[in-house]
Amino acid sequence: MKKTPLYLLMIIVGISTSCSHQQKADLIVKNAKIYTVNNEFAVAESFAVKEGKFVGIGTNEEIASKYQASEVLDLDGQFVYPGFIDAHSHFFGYGKGIQTEAQLYETQSEKEILTLLDDFQKERQNTWILGRGWDQNDWEITEFPNKEGLNKLFPETPVYLTRIDGHAAWVNSKTLKLAGITSKTTIKGGDILIQNGEPSGILIDNAMNLVRSLIPELNQKAKIKALKSAEENCFAVGLTGVTDAGLSLDAVQLIDSLQKSNSLKIRINAMLDPSEENFNYFLPNGPYVTEKLSVRTIKIYADGALGSRGACMIKPYSDSKGNYGLMIEKEDYYREICTLALENDYQVATHAIGDSANKVMLRIYGESLKGKNDKRWRIEHDQIIAPEDMDLFGKYSIIPSVQPTHATSDMYWADERVGLERLKGAYAYKQLLNQNNWIPLGTDFPIEKIDPLLTFYAAVVRKDLNNYPEEGFQMENALSREESLKGMTIWAAKIAFEEDVKGSIEKGKFADFVVLNQDIMECKGEDIPKTEINYTVVGGELVYKKN
Repeated sequence: MKKTPLYLLMIIVGISTSCSHQQKADLIVKNAKIYTVNNEFAVAESFAVKEGKFVGIGTNEEIASKYQASEVLDLDGQFVYPGFIDAHSHFFGYGKGIQTEAQLYETQSEKEILTLLDDFQKERQNTWILGRGWDQNDWEITEFPNKEGLNKLFPETPVYLTRIDGHAAWVNSKTLKLAGITSKTTIKGGDILIQNGEPSGILIDNAMNLVRSLIPELNQKAKIKALKSAEENCFAVGLTGVTDAGLSLDAVQLIDSLQKSNSLKIRINAMLDPSEENFNYFLPNGPYVTEKLSVRTIKIYADGALGSRGACMIKPYSDSKGNYGLMIEKEDYYREICTLALENDYQVATHAIGDSANKVMLRIYGESLKGKNDKRWRIEHDQIIAPEDMDLFGKYSIIPSVQPTHATSDMYWADERVGLERLKGAYAYKQLLNQNNWIPLGTDFPIEKIDPLLTFYAAVVRKDLNNYPEEGFQMENALSREESLKGMTIWAAKIAFEEDVKGSIEKGKFADFVVLNQDIMECKGEDIPKTEINYTVVGGELVYKKN
């Protein structure tokens, strides 16, 4: 028998030894510029994924020497980021709107909306006509509309049209009659606008609840379709996780069941509506956390919105004499919620837009939190802050959760609402960031567009898509690109207490990532919104591919 030469044996042994040192992975991504968003904000070339998690990150050579995989994705110089996370959205509501509502966004007049609704109803023949997205601030005549135009088109069909901010509704006489709303109707935390001695057709904040309860609920099949539609659109813009800012028990249970059956793959941080049903079910057992769902937050409302003059102000609106906006509840209500949250290890998230609402909530939070802490209680929106209150965020470790596109949507008329002096403390994201040295970012979709790249653009460039204003809006409060990317990845995970499992490309974390066609950390500011999502991956699974 012929012997194998010694040098060949040495080569065979070397190959065998080399292969034995390689670990098996499910996926290797290589030849990419990878922003890991780890503590060093390091950039890598390659990573390996196994069982839905990152197992190795490094250079092409380092990963190739340590891992072998059945699937290798050669990105040929494309750009990889942690999966984007929206820190404040209305995910389920957005999905339901896709199914049921006329889309009134970017309409320029009442006449345009009436024409759109007429076509919508001729096609749908719905028992209720629902719509969302109108904004009288975009019209030539910037006053609220009234019910008359709706009455002429739809005398016998109830109409309910939600303003873009979700804090006002435009309805017809049929709707008012069904809800029993008259000129004598009053409601705490809301307003029914009166014109010529009768309801005009505009309902503000809690007054909207008089109608909402009458609108027929979607059936289970339609709810599932709504969630799936919302998920599909999120994946297409690079979102791998969202915070849903206010859900019922039924909604949370449906989401949980769909995630557990792998019918819904997106990761969701679910804030609870402050209902007895939610409290009785969730709070006694503390936070509820799975790989895809986190339930540990109570969502409450302090005031309304600036666009509908429902945000609560210390001094009256500059363009509405004697109007201070409104608080949704009495102060004792907020104290009760804070006590309940503290006792059950839950986070509180409060919608507060006006300087008075923020002042009240910062003070009430402070009563519970006492001083520095890691409770991560959050205030949503933080649009107008009195200068003397800014330091309270840092004093009590209260986290501002902001939506940068609100600044670029409101900048055209915000000075009219609050005046130039108060505007200095408005949309002050850099000042807010400096309080605790981190700030989560979201969109508030469907109030704003769903695209997180527009969040990034608005935070960094502070302009609209027409490059206005030329110098940017209050640029002293722009965020850096690194801060903005962190705000929609690791800081958006941190606000949900999930920074150890997602939000960056690091060993042991869920393999959630996006691949972009250009580098948003280096490209020209005006080119950021033109960026395309090539791939979205959740837990190592491809959930979106361009074309």
